[in-house]
Amino acid sequence: MKKLDSTQLRKAYLDFFKARGHAVIPTASLIPENDPTVLFTTAGMHPLVPYLLGEKHPAGKRLTDVQICVRTGDIDEVGDASHCTFFEMLGNWSLGDYFKKESIGWSFEFLTDVLEIPVDRLAVSVFGGDEDCPRDDESAQIWKSLGLPEKNIFFLPKKNNWWGPAGVTGPCGPDTEIFLDTGKPACGEDCTPACDCGKYLEIWNNVFMQYFKDAEGKLNPMEHKNVDTGMGLERTLVTLNGYASVYETDLFDYAIAELEKLSGKKHGENEADTVAMRIIADHTRTATFLLGDVKPVSPSNVDQGYVLRRLIRRAMRYCRTLGVESDALLALADLYVGKYGEVYPNIAENRERILSELETERGKFAKTIEQGLKEFDKILTHIPVGTFPGKTAFRLYDTFGFPIEMTEELAREKGYTVDRAGYEKAFAEHQEKSKAGAEQKFKGGLADGGEATARLHSATHLLNFALKKVLKDDGIMQRGSNITPERLRFDFNFPRPLTEAEIAEVEKVVNEQIASARPVTCEEMSVDEARARGAVGVFADRYGDVVKVYTIGDSVEICGGPHAANTAELGKFRIVKEQSSSAGVRRIKAVLE
Repeated sequence: MKKLDSTQLRKAYLDFFKARGHAVIPTASLIPENDPTVLFTTAGMHPLVPYLLGEKHPAGKRLTDVQICVRTGDIDEVGDASHCTFFEMLGNWSLGDYFKKESIGWSFEFLTDVLEIPVDRLAVSVFGGDEDCPRDDESAQIWKSLGLPEKNIFFLPKKNNWWGPAGVTGPCGPDTEIFLDTGKPACGEDCTPACDCGKYLEIWNNVFMQYFKDAEGKLNPMEHKNVDTGMGLERTLVTLNGYASVYETDLFDYAIAELEKLSGKKHGENEADTVAMRIIADHTRTATFLLGDVKPVSPSNVDQGYVLRRLIRRAMRYCRTLGVESDALLALADLYVGKYGEVYPNIAENRERILSELETERGKFAKTIEQGLKEFDKILTHIPVGTFPGKTAFRLYDTFGFPIEMTEELAREKGYTVDRAGYEKAFAEHQEKSKAGAEQKFKGGLADGGEATARLHSATHLLNFALKKVLKDDGIMQRGSNITPERLRFDFNFPRPLTEAEIAEVEKVVNEQIASARPVTCEEMSVDEARARGAVGVFADRYGDVVKVYTIGDSVEICGGPHAANTAELGKFRIVKEQSSSAGVRRIKAVLE
């Protein structure tokens, strides 16, 4: 196998698909624009949802990119060899152009010719069929024709080899996943890539969106079929170089070396120290990208800001475990800016902001820990010596950021034993609630192309225009958006609360635009033309050579869609709440009636 570093692998991938007619598109923000039903961009497909639903992409039908992503669903797994909260996803796309033969063929060619992975080390899984849809014999036959041994092709059920739809309805279809045989012995005669025994490591996934699931649950063949593929950069680097963990790759090794220097400890020697180093390195990298995003996030108590705060404070808690000062996060963040600044210029441009926000949060967390210690002492006055309640230990964790180990250490000094089982139970209940909330957040929205969300999406454009006009501030920009079929939420930079008169005037301007029954028009043009036209947008490298500009009433804005056809479809716009989102950022929640 060919040994490559991260820069070489990114370049090899993009060059390969560019040579096969794919336009290289820039990464999108970590804050979703076209799939606002989730907090973060969690996969390469999120920024491309409108185009998978039928919108025309300005760069064409063949696309390739490296998309930055954040996933926090497995946050408690971070610290092992492979889980990361931030990662880069290599992807190539066909929007109604090529399909299975080309997609599988190019994947095989890239893996075997460019990365020089031996054919006998590869294994694949394909959809095994069920009562809704036949077995994907076509993909299996293509793999065989390329020389993959039949014994290395596995037919698996829908839970393993089917994607989508993202919402209740929408594009969906079978996928074929590509695995590396690690050489570990099989766990039994029935060992497949679906096993967790470690024999097979997934490195690539090709999704074939060939059906549209309607409201009745029926799968209808799509006229224009799409291909969506994803290969994790970190995981592929581990595979190619024979590393034991992602922390040995060039994406992390310098950060781990810095933590070794600061702590005087060695990564890999002691499990607790190793886990602490990995969590600090991972969470600080994610925080650096969120703070330095083109739609920068600030630590807060809601949504993306809350997750960011959790990551920063969790990293700071593990600094205590490792025996280093929490300003280690600033040192690591500066190293990450140096590492990634050339690939993602916004990280370098936002260096001062990143370091300043981390320092501010460090000070706030120190005060929280102080408050937590006072609360701990207060609790002890109400319980007899003996067992410290597990539920109370969890409350200290959830409210003040006390890791259970810290509570146990403090309790032990006072002659108490923490009810660890009670703590674990409370923690598990909290996780279930969080999981249910995350699943609820993913329902509806632009991911399923609903008309209600399309109308609300158009309303955000009118709201953005109205805010600039009423507040007489052309520097106002969107800082975040979340849309459900019931309401829109729009974050924007502004230093103070809006007055009642200003809120009423914003509503009036939006409703005047709606009442004028203006058609919603879309034009493709260069970024320079869009800028000259006065289009609203964060003019950065994330745009390609050609962009879509939507004109909705007096609003002119770069966007991917989808939208209503006419402002008259929007009904009456009403602001239900105006509040603070984070420092210098206001939040408006509104509905269409």
